[in-house]
Amino acid sequence: MKNVTLEELKANPTLQTVPDEQLEWLLANGQTIEVEEGTRLFEIGDPLDKTTIMMDGRLRICAEQNGKMREVFVVKPQAVTGYLPFSRATNTFGYAEAIEKSRLLQIPKDKINEAIKLHYELTAALVHTMTSRVRDFTSQQQQNEKMFALGKLSAGLAHELNNPASAISRGASSLHSQIKNLPAIFKEVAALNIAPEKIDTINQILISKTHQTDRPILSMMQRADLEDDLTDWLNDHGIKDFNIAENIAEFGFTTEDLEHMNNCTPQPNLGVVLDWMSNYLLQEKMVSDIKEASGRISELVSSVKNFTHMDRDTDKQLLDIHAGIRNTLTMLNYKLRKGNIQVQEDFDLKLPLVKALAGELNQVWTNIIDNAIDAMEVNGSGILTIRTQLDREFVCVYIKDNGPGIPEDMQSKIFDPFFTTKDMGKGTGLGLDVVTRIIRQHNGTVKMTSVPGNTEFTVCFPLTDN
Repeated sequence: MKNVTLEELKANPTLQTVPDEQLEWLLANGQTIEVEEGTRLFEIGDPLDKTTIMMDGRLRICAEQNGKMREVFVVKPQAVTGYLPFSRATNTFGYAEAIEKSRLLQIPKDKINEAIKLHYELTAALVHTMTSRVRDFTSQQQQNEKMFALGKLSAGLAHELNNPASAISRGASSLHSQIKNLPAIFKEVAALNIAPEKIDTINQILISKTHQTDRPILSMMQRADLEDDLTDWLNDHGIKDFNIAENIAEFGFTTEDLEHMNNCTPQPNLGVVLDWMSNYLLQEKMVSDIKEASGRISELVSSVKNFTHMDRDTDKQLLDIHAGIRNTLTMLNYKLRKGNIQVQEDFDLKLPLVKALAGELNQVWTNIIDNAIDAMEVNGSGILTIRTQLDREFVCVYIKDNGPGIPEDMQSKIFDPFFTTKDMGKGTGLGLDVVTRIIRQHNGTVKMTSVPGNTEFTVCFPLTDN
C-alpha cells in the first residue's frame, strides 16, 4: 500500500494554502487505508468520528429519501469529507460504499479538534470545506423538497384531470352512437302527420325541460319513484322501451307531461315521438356532461397557471390573498378527498389587497396546508379551517387542523431547517423553513399554536410592506 505523501496533500485544492508543517502534522496523525470495490466504510447511524481525504478511487454515499435508499452523492479524489471542525453532526445519515478500489487518508476526530488549537490555516481550510458542504447539501435538500412537493401536486393533478378527460371520452363515444340513430329516427318522424301547432307544443315542452335552471334535485328514492311512475304510464300506453323513462326522468318529466304529449300525437305514433324525444334528451345530457368535464379541465389548467403565475412578473404585486389560497386548495383537492378532509372557509372578502410575490405565497399555503393534511391522516378524516381577517395594519390568515397536534417538546423546533415530525421519507424538514424565509421576505410573521385536536398557523402580512 502506498502511503499518502506531502506532495499529494499539497496538490489538493482544499489544502493548497496550508503550510507544509501543518500538512506534515496531518500525515503524522492520520492513517492511509485502502478498500476494495464494494467495501462498506460505514453504516447508517455510525459515529461520525473521522475526517477522510480521498486520494484515489470513488465512494458513494447512500441515504433514505422518500422511503427508498438512493445515492446522494459520490466522493471523488481530492474531496475532504467526514467529520469537520465545529460540525454538530454526531452520526452518519447514510452508508458509504467503495465504487472502485480506493485509497484515502483518515484522521481521528480528536486530532482534528486538537488542530483547532494548534493550526489556524489547516482549521480554516477545513471549515471552508464544511461551509461549502452545508451550502451544497442545503441546496440539494431544497431541490429534493421542491421535487417531492411537485411530485405530490402532479400526482393529484393527474388524477383530477383523468376524471373529466375520461368523462369526455365516454360522452363523445356515447354521443357518436346516438347520432348514428338519427337517420332512422328522422325517417320515422318525417312520416308522421302532426299539425304544426301540435309540433310547436311538443317543442315548447322540450325547450322548457332542457332550459329549466331551477330543476329540483331528487334523492335516489324520489328518482326511482318517478321512473316507476313513468314506466307504468309507458306500459299502459303500449310502449315497451323502458329506457325512455330513465332518460326523461333526468330532465324532470312527469306523467302529466306525457299526457300532454299524448294529446298532441295521433295514435299509434306516440312511441315514435317519445323515441325521438328520448334520443334528443340523451344527446343533450351527453353534451352537457362533456361541457362540464371540459370546463373542469379548463378550471384546473387555469388554477395551475395561476398557482405558478407563469405570466406574472417577479416583482411584488397587489394580490387578493384568497385567490392564491383557493388555487392551492384546487391543486390539493385530490389529497383532501383522499384523506376524507372537509374544508371550512371563513373568508373576509372585504380584505384589502396585499403587496406580495404570488408564486411564493402559494408555496406558503401549499406547505402549511399539505402539512395539515398529513397531520390529519392518522385520524382517517379531518376538518381544515381557513379563516382570514384584518388585524389593524395586518392581513392575517389562520389555518387550523384537528389532527393529533405537535408534541410540546418539538414545537420550538418546527421552523428549524431539516427538522421534521414526519416519518422517514415523507419530508425533508424544509417546508416550514421555506415558509419562514418567504414570510420574512414579505416583512410578515408566522406563528403556531398546538394542542391535541387543534393546531393553528397564523400568517400575517403588513398592508404597507415595510
